[in-house]
Amino acid sequence: MKIIKKILWLLLLVFVIAQFFGPEKNEGDIATIDAFLAETNPPEDVKLILKESCYDCHSDVTRYPWYSYITPVNYWMADHVKHGSKHFNVSNWENNSVKRKDHKFEELIELVSDKEMPLPSYTWMHSEANLTEAQREAVLSWAEEVRFKYSLAPRPE
Repeated sequence: MKIIKKILWLLLLVFVIAQFFGPEKNEGDIATIDAFLAETNPPEDVKLILKESCYDCHSDVTRYPWYSYITPVNYWMADHVKHGSKHFNVSNWENNSVKRKDHKFEELIELVSDKEMPLPSYTWMHSEANLTEAQREAVLSWAEEVRFKYSLAPRPE
């Protein structure tokens, strides 16, 4: 029994010390999204959907809830944000070619249609990010319009 008590005290100590360390936060400037919004011109309802359901993982502007300051949750969240922004980051939108932008919207349409985005692990804690069918259709309609615009844009050989 003494050994179990010592192990529990040691684990508690490690947990407390771990709280002083954490991953780097993704707290960029909201202005980094402006180029994406200007180019893709989402309607107001879609802008709100993007803000509530997408930007935390797919931009350099992440809102961090209280539980994101607890180790090991903060490392798990940092990995999600890093992975999400690696695949689709609206803060770096102007640095992408038209071909890449079109491809990203193709993926967006596929993932939203298949209800793979937003991730269930995200919507579990952020119920406001759950998309209704009407919201899903609004996002898909806008994304199709953007893809059509990109299909008309000249592409370098």
